[in-house]
This record gives sequence, C-alpha cells and structure tokens, in this order.
Amino acid sequence: MSTTKSGPADLVPEGASPEQFAYLPGGMKICYQTFGDPSAEPLLLVMGLGGPMTWWDPELCRKLADAGFFVIRYDNRDTGRSGRGKGRVTQATLVRYFFGRGSRPPYTLDDMAGDAFGLLDALGIDAAHIVGISMGGMIVQTMALLRPERVRTLTSIMSTTGRRTVGWQDPRLLPLVLARGAQSREAYVAGSARLWKVIGSPDYPETQEAVQGRAGETWDRGVTPAGVARQIVAILAQPDRSRQLHNLRIPTLVIHGLKDKMVHVSGGRATAQAIPSAELLLIPGMGHDVPAQLYDTFVESIRGLADRAG
Repeated sequence: MSTTKSGPADLVPEGASPEQFAYLPGGMKICYQTFGDPSAEPLLLVMGLGGPMTWWDPELCRKLADAGFFVIRYDNRDTGRSGRGKGRVTQATLVRYFFGRGSRPPYTLDDMAGDAFGLLDALGIDAAHIVGISMGGMIVQTMALLRPERVRTLTSIMSTTGRRTVGWQDPRLLPLVLARGAQSREAYVAGSARLWKVIGSPDYPETQEAVQGRAGETWDRGVTPAGVARQIVAILAQPDRSRQLHNLRIPTLVIHGLKDKMVHVSGGRATAQAIPSAELLLIPGMGHDVPAQLYDTFVESIRGLADRAG
C-alpha cells in the first residue's frame, strides 16, 4: 500500500497535515489527515453515516492532539474524497434489509473496519486508540472484535450493538434519512439544516451558520446518495455483536446523549452492559451530534480512559 499527498495548502486547518491518500491492497482509496506529533499515542477517529472526516471538528482534533494524541481522521469509503463502493441499492433493497431479508450487501462493517486497519498499516501503526461515532461506533466495535491486539482503547459514541431491540431510531426521522438525494448544493444544505434541527442537541443548539457551513463543506468534498445507501445497507446487515462484545478485554468508554433521536440511548446502555468493565457516560441534553460546548468533556474522558489503560 502507499500514500500520496493532496489538497491545496490554504484548505488545511491550523495544526493539521495536508490531506493525503492511502491506497489499500484491495484497491480502496482512503483520504485522511492528521493532527499532532506522530510520535504521540495514535488515536483514530471514525465518523458515522454519510459524514466526511471534516465532521470531526478541527478544534476538537487540536484539543485531542494537545492532550497527547497523534490524531488521525479520515473519510470512510463512499464518503468525501475516499473511494466509492460498488453495487446499486434501491428503496426496495433497503426495505428488505430493514426487515432482515437482505442478502449479500455491497459491503459490510467488517469491510469498513478493514479500511481502518489498512489506513493504520499505511501509517505504520500497530495499535491505536479508536473512537467512533454512530456508524463509526459500530465500526470500531467491529475492529475490536476482529483484531483486539490492535486496539489500545475503545470509545463508542452514540452507537449500539447491532441488536434490533435497542438503539432504535425515532420513526419520524425515516422520511428525512431516506429522502431522495439532493441534486444541488443549495438543496443539500437546506435538507441538512432540517435534519440537524431535529437530531441535534436541544441543550447545545448550533447556529444556523455553523450547520449550513458544515453542510456546504460536506457537499464540496463529495456527496454520493448511492454511497450513503450502501452504508445504510451495511448498518442494516450488521450482526448482533452483544455476545461477542462480552468477550472483549479492552478498556472501553461508551458515551451517549440522553436526547438522541437517531440512536436511542438504550443502544449506548446495551453496549456498556455487553463489554466487561466498560465505562458509561450519559450526557443530559445531548442529541446525535458533538456540540462544541462538550469538547472538553470528550477530550478529558478519552484521555482519562487512555491513562487508566496504561
């Protein structure tokens, strides 16, 4: 595998490296960026459904780097500037998977976990602290099950175990999630504003300017409705990891908002219950996002977990 640099310098956030590409053995191209000292403890950030790495705010990444981590954020496959998957997903396909009747998805969470390990390989990192949000939480849980020796600590944020009876989505969100992909930047920004207004943290509201800015940046990086559909299928096709998670002996932190409408807090509780000695941090007023007002809480919690793990 190999890496190459890309991206004009004026787009690089303060404290970050230029964006680079890792070309994995299976042919997938992964776009990534780092913050901090490469000799520090590696910390891999894995984003959720349809979210590029820029959803990990540079301020949060810098705070994590200042706390002693070498921070790596990246675009999942079918997101941002990373490579695209294959396979067409129709509304009928999504319905079949929703009811557990699908077969042979375009790719699985195991494949996405393989992308993450491939990126670590490209960077010469044997083991890392791993942090995932929502679908990213499912991916890092899968990573820990597949290659526990490569995981220093595990932080699963507003995610779930794959068991259908926990971590459910508010049914009123389904039309927003499955809405036809926007055909213009303006339409995408407007649709994103509607969604984040519903799923964001009620006690820590974002400004309209911040929501629209993130949505515009997401569109500019590359939005692929077909790719989001493939990611949804990977989520719907995931197994129930509860029994396997019980065998983990990795220091684990589970964070969940008590006002999460996208993944009900029962998913976080079930994750913490499944993993022996996992710490559970429930945050009042937090929805399905990471408000800037809580960055210090996240950094202190992740740093504390790493310190307790030795």
